[in-house]
Amino acid sequence: MPHRASLPLSHEKRRHPRLESNIPVKISSGHGDILTETRNLSCSGAFCRVSLRLEPMTRLKIHLLLPLIKNEKVITKKITCQGVVVRVQAIEDGDYYDTAIFFSDIAPKDSRAINEFVESMMEKKNNGKFN
Repeated sequence: MPHRASLPLSHEKRRHPRLESNIPVKISSGHGDILTETRNLSCSGAFCRVSLRLEPMTRLKIHLLLPLIKNEKVITKKITCQGVVVRVQAIEDGDYYDTAIFFSDIAPKDSRAINEFVESMMEKKNNGKFN
């Protein structure tokens, strides 16, 4: 059988920018509440490390605490939305699970606030102003 060349790496398929950032989040499901932080965030979803395995397609209530800068002061905007688990992967030690969540029902103004936060933080990173 002839050797086939490797397929090229796939291009980024996400439609919205995603920021690697630790934003406090509370995830509520039928299993109770989980307090954690995002590992990355976009206006369409979040990626978190959680201590409980949540099955794909589990419906969640999400509470994000987004640090926004208004008039040179940091304020916390609480965003509440509905989400669905779309991917789960056990971490090697078995105590945590990397969990991808799609925001299935989010107010347009909250989605815009997340998008503006992500874009402003990415701009700061790109300009060397982000530590």
